[in-house]
Amino acid sequence: MPGSTMTALPHTATCHPENPIPEDPSHPQSVSTTASVSQSVGSSLNTTYSHEDASDIDTSPSTPITDYQDSDASVQDVPTKQHGEGPTRKRRASTMLVSQDTADSRLFLGKTPGSATMEMIQKACCGGGCCMLRELNSQPDLGTYTPINVPENNAYTSLNLRLNGPLGLESQLTELVELPEKTVSFESLGTSSPTQADMQKTESRSDKHPPNFVKPHPPYEVYSAKLYHARELTRPGAEKRTFHFDIDVTDYPEEGGDVDFRVGGAIGVCAPNDPKMVDQLLDRLGVPKFIRDKPVLLKTTKGRWPTIWGEDEARELVTTRRELLTWCADIQSYPPTKVLFRLLAEYASDRHEKQILLYISSAQGQASFCDLRTGSYLTLLQILNAFPSSSPPLDHLLSTLNQLMPRFYSLSQDPSLSCEGDSRESHRLIEVAVSVHETPDWQGGVRTGVGSGFLERMALQLIEGEKKGISPQDLDIRIPMFRGLMANPLAREFVTDGPMLLIGAGVGIAPFRGFVHRRLKSANCANKVWVLQGVRDSLVDELYAGDWGVHEDKVKKVVQSRKAESRYVQEEVRAQADLVWFIINALDGRIFVCGSSKGMGEGVEAALIDVAMGKGGLNHEAAKAFWEEKKSGGQYIAETW
Repeated sequence: MPGSTMTALPHTATCHPENPIPEDPSHPQSVSTTASVSQSVGSSLNTTYSHEDASDIDTSPSTPITDYQDSDASVQDVPTKQHGEGPTRKRRASTMLVSQDTADSRLFLGKTPGSATMEMIQKACCGGGCCMLRELNSQPDLGTYTPINVPENNAYTSLNLRLNGPLGLESQLTELVELPEKTVSFESLGTSSPTQADMQKTESRSDKHPPNFVKPHPPYEVYSAKLYHARELTRPGAEKRTFHFDIDVTDYPEEGGDVDFRVGGAIGVCAPNDPKMVDQLLDRLGVPKFIRDKPVLLKTTKGRWPTIWGEDEARELVTTRRELLTWCADIQSYPPTKVLFRLLAEYASDRHEKQILLYISSAQGQASFCDLRTGSYLTLLQILNAFPSSSPPLDHLLSTLNQLMPRFYSLSQDPSLSCEGDSRESHRLIEVAVSVHETPDWQGGVRTGVGSGFLERMALQLIEGEKKGISPQDLDIRIPMFRGLMANPLAREFVTDGPMLLIGAGVGIAPFRGFVHRRLKSANCANKVWVLQGVRDSLVDELYAGDWGVHEDKVKKVVQSRKAESRYVQEEVRAQADLVWFIINALDGRIFVCGSSKGMGEGVEAALIDVAMGKGGLNHEAAKAFWEEKKSGGQYIAETW
């Protein structure tokens, strides 16, 4: 189609691009392929799929089989040789360097504030306007110029910090951020020392459960749930380890109203920072070991910290320094701020380190700061070790750190179905699947995410205990959690009738397992659910294989990107164009997408646009508008991250 960027739909057993009229692909009817676009659109609006249709449908569900005949078809394919001169190849896009430094950026963007080009770029800006930074004096006075000596340690090298321009000790830096206000302080509890029982209670609470002033679900407190069982879903060789968790919520307190765990809902987990990292940080800050677990009176002058969603007000709380760094301060996952670098500069004794830290906090160092913000995740320990002469007081440092936030995980089952035990003791369980997030560590290894790393440690602790013959009940492993988001899009738009297509990759497939379990409770819905699951290699990372409650080959299509056909799930969406078009035009038809936004999420969205263009005769903009309308109507639900 002229002016579009459509990728041609392949000709497969379940995709007939020349037939725009939506029909159940598993039960094709005789349809004229010469129907006009207007006829196809009209037919799509009148297509229904309700309980009354069940009598005409085979009750055994079946997923359309893909006969991939033209998977590489693309409207961008052009021949590079004349006919008869040999094989053709795809035209490759050309690239051109348009900007190499800030001067080039200014020429490219234009100097006029408010210009159309400038406004377009600012929408995708990282937030600091580094393309319009203030430059250092390119010709310093050599008589007084003292070049900066950068720190020589692994932590600094790992920052990959580029000091643009001739930065020296005498360089004039402008627009420095202000020194952050000190809003946190510690006071002694007085001459009366806490009892041994108080100390044991504090240590136990700090080790297994957040303090009671951490209320991510106010006014309700975090629930200490027992880990009933855990197992690894992936096999050796998988690029990402994924674990399944059975969490005991038998005694979860009532919260008023008609609130309960729902299919597609998500629980919140209040995960602590890695205890080893907390100890290393306390060592680096010079906090003596004998006061780390000593109860103190914490005073704040304003803000919500150390609560999560409490009121913005002054507070007085009894806690410990370890407890605050373990449960309340984000020390490893939040991008660093200029305020943090300004604070470190204030307490740096080395002139060269101080100047670098001030530079990052200034307009001249804007580009370097943006590099740090948008690069790989930096930990607070990494930054502190990069500038060893800086030793800020813990209370002032806590005034600048972000709150450690809960991590949310979708339920991977129908919570109304999960009970374990015998007649004497029954346990209500909820199930989640978690992939371990890993990034390179500045010390040469890898580090895990806050939430996934914590849950992996708990899973391995239980698995090792079971190998030694210790029951999970005796291990008493706890997961601090709360009911969380039971009205998120996945849960809110789930319905018990109507055809449904579930598209997911990686751990994004987990909530759909619960969808299938619930839908299969209704015989009328048995043939109305289809799953497209993207994996790298089904032998090592196909999650929940054989655990969907049905003959999976009839409802689920697994697409492998690293083995066998070597395709991505978005390519299967195009191959199943008839199925997609049938479902989205059916009464109560819904398409769900869940997984990583980059790659899978963006690719599936592009494939859906291609389906609307190919099957609906729409141009690119109309196809995008079509899916936006379906999204606003609750028929197309994308939950990506």
